[in-house]
Amino acid sequence: MSLRLCRRAGPWLLVIALLVTTIVYWPGLFGDWLFDDYPNIVNNPGVQPHEVSVPALVRAALSSPASEFKRPLASLSFAANYLAGGLNPWGWKLFNLVVHLLNGVLVFLLARMLLLAATPSSSSTQAKDGERWQADIVATLIAAGWMLLPINLTAVLYVVQREESMANLFVLLGLVGYVAGRRHMLRSREGGGWCGFVLCIANLILVTIVGLLTKETAAMLPLYAFLIEWILFRFSRASLLAEEHPAHDDASTEASITHGTRLGTKQDWRIAGLFVVVLALPLLIGLIWLLPNVLSSASWATRDFTLGTRLLSEARIICDYIVWTLLPTPHALSFYHDQFRISTGILSPWTTLAGLLGIAALIALVFWLRRRQPLVALGIALYLGCHLMTGTIIALELVYEHRNYFASFGVLLVVIPWLAAIPPWAVQPSAHRYHWLQPRRTLLACLLLWWIGLTAATAYAWGDPLRLAQQLAARAPDSPRAQYELGRTYIIYSHYDPASPYTQLAYAPLEKAASFPESSILPQQALIFMNSRMDRPLKPQWWDSMIAKLKARKPGVQDESSLAALAQCARDGACPLPTDRMVQAFEAALDHPGPSARLQSTYSDYAWNVLGNHALGLHMIQGAVKDAPNEPAYRITLVRMLVAAGSIDKAREELPPLYRLNVGGRLDRNLSELRSLPGMSEAPGHSGTTGHAY
Repeated sequence: MSLRLCRRAGPWLLVIALLVTTIVYWPGLFGDWLFDDYPNIVNNPGVQPHEVSVPALVRAALSSPASEFKRPLASLSFAANYLAGGLNPWGWKLFNLVVHLLNGVLVFLLARMLLLAATPSSSSTQAKDGERWQADIVATLIAAGWMLLPINLTAVLYVVQREESMANLFVLLGLVGYVAGRRHMLRSREGGGWCGFVLCIANLILVTIVGLLTKETAAMLPLYAFLIEWILFRFSRASLLAEEHPAHDDASTEASITHGTRLGTKQDWRIAGLFVVVLALPLLIGLIWLLPNVLSSASWATRDFTLGTRLLSEARIICDYIVWTLLPTPHALSFYHDQFRISTGILSPWTTLAGLLGIAALIALVFWLRRRQPLVALGIALYLGCHLMTGTIIALELVYEHRNYFASFGVLLVVIPWLAAIPPWAVQPSAHRYHWLQPRRTLLACLLLWWIGLTAATAYAWGDPLRLAQQLAARAPDSPRAQYELGRTYIIYSHYDPASPYTQLAYAPLEKAASFPESSILPQQALIFMNSRMDRPLKPQWWDSMIAKLKARKPGVQDESSLAALAQCARDGACPLPTDRMVQAFEAALDHPGPSARLQSTYSDYAWNVLGNHALGLHMIQGAVKDAPNEPAYRITLVRMLVAAGSIDKAREELPPLYRLNVGGRLDRNLSELRSLPGMSEAPGHSGTTGHAY
């Protein structure tokens, strides 16, 4: 490959990569909602505004049930999608694809900048041009591989994971800006590079804040920038570029880059101080805030693992992710990983010890290669750094593929430059041609083709709900969630018609899912729901199994959603469910310490509207308000119940807190409806129009 050919091919390779990515993902845009899309979008009226107004947008921004921080920017993007095309998922998935393509462009820019920063600069103009075009080619291959990696598919076609891809849009943008600022500082001969320093500050503070409005993973931006600084720029004040050291030859220039301060460069304490402010202090504050919750046994009550077993398990998982990134198989990338075996000791299973040793080896490599092979060290550091938030002490679920959306960039930063190494003859045609590089490039071509093929096949499956459910169940036959989702999809296709061929197909996967001891009560709920809707008999073992699971462990989010679905169906009159069994299920769920506000609210609604037990309903909703005082929905329900019970004075006492929660007028409509209830027209705190004054 000549330099002239590189110049011609460079700009077009990225365009081709973007086009191929679009073609590969296009069939998947025609799919449906999946899993967490329902609580976050489909069943979340907050992100489904019927008008563009300040109250509606504020309500949308603060409507996410997935996080205490609400992720307002992501929620507003959901609202924008709804206003543009309703709940047709095609437009939502297209938005995700556009974000992914934008991220691909930013990956190219960042990779190119890092490649140039890690490459010793030559003295001749021709060699410098060659280095730039080599960086273009390798950066394009990194971006193309990253966009087409099968492990990154869920961040595109799984609508709710737009939160992850959008957060990383700001992370990548911030890193590009930071590296640009640092290079400006290192090249500046006058003024100390203050313009570049301001650019660094803006990208580490402002961009991080905006990214946090999308998802908490944007908080990792300062850490990634620190790793780039520590490994590539070394907190240096003077430039390490060859053209700024004319007194030294190429060998000494390379040494200056490899060994940092050997040319007498000084440390830039502005950068060190910046990272104290944007990384060290927030990290300390965050740990102080998190540790009491992390060390509390109640935080792990809804999980099948403890803090210790989680850390042991994540050592294996983080090593698995590397294999899943580079050499993915359909069974590895099964979307559902609830069947993953938790590590209960260093040798249980034995791969736990191997995982711990693997992590230790990777950390050691970062320090050993930092000066010898800085780009390799940086890729490993970025990969490990990405998993510090989701793979350590926070009580999240153990395995999710989308957690590698940024981490996979670190893996490719290690692998692709080595596989695609462009030798000197690419720049100097007269030099000896390195035929030994051909096997590397052949391997790279095979990897790219494998990634394209597996991503295309998976995207095709995502284009049809039944096809996807069947594929995921086949990929993970021991996953309760995968089997449940297949059964649920059959139910949807049956339209609750007993004569439909899909009806009979639904029982086997649902009963298989229900048989797993570690599964939630979703399968039992689906079986009860389906038979009840079709006036078929309900098997006693379904109820027994569901109640036993609720007694065995504190209900999780899926268990609470299952009870809510059954209660709503009974309230609507669509499911003639036996009230004694429902009461047993609720009592089993509530018998654990610290029941959630959501569970109490669900039982309140069932007791009030189905059992007709108003005293119980009122008691449960009061408990929900006490445990979640900043959730207006519970307090609104409490006011309505108090009015219905004739306790007008108590109902009026609940209005001032609602006014305080009326940020941006998001509760104006609710407050207006409450004031229209009998006896509430003269409620205290009424401002005359809306609650904006509060």
